[in-house]
Amino acid sequence: MSYNNLILEIESGIAIVTINRPKALNALNKETLEELMSCLQTLKDSDEVGVVILTGSGEKAFVAGADISFMRKLSPLEVRTFAGLGHECMDTIEKLSKPVIAAINGFALGGGCELAISCDIRLASDNAKFGQPEVNLGILPGFGGTQRLPRLIGRGRASELIFTGDMIDAQEAYRIGLVNRVFPQGELLAAGREMAKKIMSRGPIAVRLSKDAIINGMEMDLARACAYEVDQFALSFTSDDQKEGMDAFLQKRPAVFQGK
Repeated sequence: MSYNNLILEIESGIAIVTINRPKALNALNKETLEELMSCLQTLKDSDEVGVVILTGSGEKAFVAGADISFMRKLSPLEVRTFAGLGHECMDTIEKLSKPVIAAINGFALGGGCELAISCDIRLASDNAKFGQPEVNLGILPGFGGTQRLPRLIGRGRASELIFTGDMIDAQEAYRIGLVNRVFPQGELLAAGREMAKKIMSRGPIAVRLSKDAIINGMEMDLARACAYEVDQFALSFTSDDQKEGMDAFLQKRPAVFQGK
């Protein structure tokens, strides 16, 4: 399938989705979000894909934000529809049954930061910049930034970023827990692939159930979330992978998982 604003490459079970609007610093407009939704649905249904890596084209930007030239022309009702599409896209990434790694290769501002924090794991290049600068435009984050960012880095740090509109660099993003690791830009995608390969070498059913437990448990109080984890833990014992994993451990050999 071809896209106007995305590049999709699948190799050895790893899908690399590249936002490809370099002249606009990969900013998100309606068409790009719609294409990303379509692409994610394709990947969700693909037995070939085990892990997704999301990145941006070029060396300057992951995603510099939502497309301001596009948004400037919208009515409040149209903006509500656009924000709803953005939320649907972020929710789809967050709840995708496969792990999603953000390879953040430059600016991740506004909608770009929101796109990154909807992913499971965030790897950043050493030149990456992060922020929610919407208040500088007289608006607020509209793709989940006021909700996911405090859950990720805490209310105080998220409030500072959102209220001031300031940018932070990759090392500060790492310090506050916004990204998992920082790499030289030339090594970023390779690092993403290596992590994807490591995840794919683990029990695929266990990884899928773990993501489900994390995402759904975050929306529950601790007691209900722990009960949910118990159910998922028990469910993992219905798989052939569980038997293979434990047999391999006891026999001191590598496990060969089949995803069954």
